[in-house]
Amino acid sequence: MRPAQGIGFIYLSLLAALLLTVTPVPFQFNLFRPDWVLLVLMYWTLALPRRVNIGTAFLMGLLTDVLVGTVLGVNALAFSVVSFVVAVNHLKIRNFSVIQQSLLMGLMLALYQLLLFWLSHFLTGVNFRPAYLWPVLTGMIVWPWLFWLLRRYRRQLKIQ
Repeated sequence: MRPAQGIGFIYLSLLAALLLTVTPVPFQFNLFRPDWVLLVLMYWTLALPRRVNIGTAFLMGLLTDVLVGTVLGVNALAFSVVSFVVAVNHLKIRNFSVIQQSLLMGLMLALYQLLLFWLSHFLTGVNFRPAYLWPVLTGMIVWPWLFWLLRRYRRQLKIQ
């Protein structure tokens, strides 16, 4: 496969994650929606840290801010911080089992949610609710399936 096709699939998966983020769901389920963009970003940062890096995370965060309607730059900063932590430790994280990775990704998702809350509280005065952490649990549950799906396509398409 040519490198341009590999990059195309990476950005296609990120676009699909953006679409999953803004897809309407019933109000009761919206609270439990995983952070799709961050999960896909973490996978690609873990698998190919030289191709998907902090710059990509910042760009995807800006797109998420625009699509979701949050304060511009909040998701961008939080995505960048989490992507940095994953990129710096990608060699260690790769050696973990998928279940251990799921628990670690839960910590990264919690870091993201707490950064998002802190920035929102600083900028708009939002108060903390424990319900902010439901996407952490659903993200941990989704991680193994997302990991296996993206890894399968990465190997099948020979993306390096």
